[in-house]
Amino acid sequence: MPVNKIVDSFDEAVADIEDGATIMIGGFGIVAGAPSLLLEALARKGSKDLTMVSNVTGFGKMVWKQLGFKFAEDPDILVRSGQIKKAIATAPVSTIYENNFERLLRAGKVELETVSQGTLAERIRAAKAGLGGVYVSVGIGTVVEEGKETKIIDGKKYILELPLKADFALIKAHKGDRWGNLVYRRTSRTFNAVMAGAATVTIAEVDEIVELGELDADAIHTPGIYVDRVVVRPQVIEEEEIEISAEARESYEKFKERKGN
Repeated sequence: MPVNKIVDSFDEAVADIEDGATIMIGGFGIVAGAPSLLLEALARKGSKDLTMVSNVTGFGKMVWKQLGFKFAEDPDILVRSGQIKKAIATAPVSTIYENNFERLLRAGKVELETVSQGTLAERIRAAKAGLGGVYVSVGIGTVVEEGKETKIIDGKKYILELPLKADFALIKAHKGDRWGNLVYRRTSRTFNAVMAGAATVTIAEVDEIVELGELDADAIHTPGIYVDRVVVRPQVIEEEEIEISAEARESYEKFKERKGN
């Protein structure tokens, strides 16, 4: 039987994500790079006590509105729906205002493990590659080092960081085929590509499904062997939808000046 990893709906794609699962969420933080419709489907399913592995925890719809963005979607869907028990993230809170995750954290309703961005990517990559861990110098002499194995290599001290694996990885790509081969668009490659294959099941949300052979083999970012399911979005997010207005940019620059940035 020919391999076909395409599923008919977002709800079907996340149907086996149960309570207590660890979920990787791709993207750098901007909405266009996040698997928004997979997250909406998981919110509808209502799975609870999830551990979320991501670069950010989302910002909340209001911050996008304040900055002048035209879209309403936001990667904090699972946060605001109360499904997250713990976040493993680089930027869990916003420097602009108190986001939804920070409110829950201050109220003691969620747990947090903060990981520097490069270390987060390397821990995920280690899981994908089947490595026993990676040695990094980030965090030496800080609380990050506490309770962890260290090693001197070429006269420099390093911390052993263990692989970070998940039950499911929800990622977003621009194009995909029925074998699961993926191509990302611009910065959407950030974290999406490394998470593909670092989980037991990788589910890709794509803007477009193309025929086998249409993707240049040399241009494929994620080979299909790392992908288990593919589901297509009903429409493409256009670039102009994520442009910021001049007024909002000016307001944000004034905010940075007040903060001394």
